[in-house]
Amino acid sequence: MINERASGILLHPTSLPGPFGAGDLGANAYLFIDWLIGAGQTWWQVLPLGEIGPGNSPYMSSSAFAGNVLLIDLHELAYQGWLAPVDLIPLPEFRRDKADYTLLTPFKLERLRRAAKQFFASDLYGMHSEYSDFCLTECEWLDDYARFMTISEQQDGRRWNQWPAALANREPQALLSLDAKSAEKISFWKFCQWCFARQWVQLKTYANDRGVRLIGDVPIFVAYQSADVWAHRELFELDEAGCPAVVAGVPPDYFSKTGQLWGNPLYRWDVHEETGYAWWLKRLQAALSNFDQVRIDHFRGFVSYWEVPASETTAINGRWVPGPGAGLFEAFKKAFPELPIIAEDLGVITPDVVELRDQFSLPGMRILQFAFGEDNSNPFLPHNYIANTVAYTGTHDNDTVMGWWNAISDREKDFVREYLGHQEIDVPWDMIVALSASVANTVIFPMQDILCLSGEHRMNYPGSPEKNWEWRFTWEQVQPWQTVRFAKITAENSRSRA
Repeated sequence: MINERASGILLHPTSLPGPFGAGDLGANAYLFIDWLIGAGQTWWQVLPLGEIGPGNSPYMSSSAFAGNVLLIDLHELAYQGWLAPVDLIPLPEFRRDKADYTLLTPFKLERLRRAAKQFFASDLYGMHSEYSDFCLTECEWLDDYARFMTISEQQDGRRWNQWPAALANREPQALLSLDAKSAEKISFWKFCQWCFARQWVQLKTYANDRGVRLIGDVPIFVAYQSADVWAHRELFELDEAGCPAVVAGVPPDYFSKTGQLWGNPLYRWDVHEETGYAWWLKRLQAALSNFDQVRIDHFRGFVSYWEVPASETTAINGRWVPGPGAGLFEAFKKAFPELPIIAEDLGVITPDVVELRDQFSLPGMRILQFAFGEDNSNPFLPHNYIANTVAYTGTHDNDTVMGWWNAISDREKDFVREYLGHQEIDVPWDMIVALSASVANTVIFPMQDILCLSGEHRMNYPGSPEKNWEWRFTWEQVQPWQTVRFAKITAENSRSRA
């Protein structure tokens, strides 16, 4: 439960300004925290920070525990003496307004390899000791992650069930041979995770020391092509060949007439229950070490989830299957009594989903863009909120408010005008005011809405493989009047930082 009134911004670090093709954990992340402070904000909500998968999505990461190495700040590595000035020259093709991962990925990885080589060749005892301590502390996931990434490169990205059988099946002798023959490559991936963890801790400390708190994101599912599935086949619905027979998705909804076929493998919840949900507890512990609060994606999937045969090309022909329900959250509650969890309770929500959320006093989510298609009973309208709610103008899956406004019907626009009490709507500021004035204890706004950006600047297009996770802002777009106006709205509604 969140008991205080506060306000914040939704922004993935890749959307930050920066010289190397996408935002990272460097100077601009610290400047953004300073901007949040100046705007009176308490929360910075990020999206998943894991490695990106198909469609640039961090919801399809190669590990549920690893950080995205593309977020590592190269300037900090140069400060440590592991990169030369020439390594910090950006490609002229890098764009300020868009992340191009086909350019960014090889550029960043090459410099990380140079930094790793320099680090391991150095005689910096203190840093080497820190690195060794990190590897030892995180070995339970880190060893398999580093092996997985190493083999993936050697196998040209083939799915793990297509690797040589001894490696796919994790035969002990094959893993020992890999550790010996590929020690340098395995150490490289461990070095990258150590760098990410160091830089993230420094950034989080900077934010927390200044009263800014961080909301993270835990995707409910993991990617098939991940160290987690490869290392823990017993926890997932796979056949003897290691292939998923059924996969995750959602039925047809607001975003797609054919549903969304995510393709993630599904859990063997009975096996998780037998272990006391040990893997999930470790996953939540890792998230809570990085964030002050976590949003668990697709909360309804813990009550029941949409199971689709792996042979299907859309999510239409699926079925609802019971999830772990209260059992998992009882385990969470025992391990983390405060339960600093936000339930992403969007989509097809049935009474049993609401019951599970309320049983553990978890705040749910409300999206203002969803509020104007019906009448005043719509649960997304602010007068229907309860205090234990996190309300948004939109999420990363929505259009910007400006894009949404330009696309809705005249009837919906009339409803918006009537509800907000203005014939001349100041989009999106009237929406920001309406949420800030609501009883919801927490309100979060995508950065695009503060900057009044059109739909061309949205972050994600659910169900589409293209144009996702590319948006970036520039500091020139952030006008002083926006900061002042946002701070004023926040203060007038008793949401300013203490």
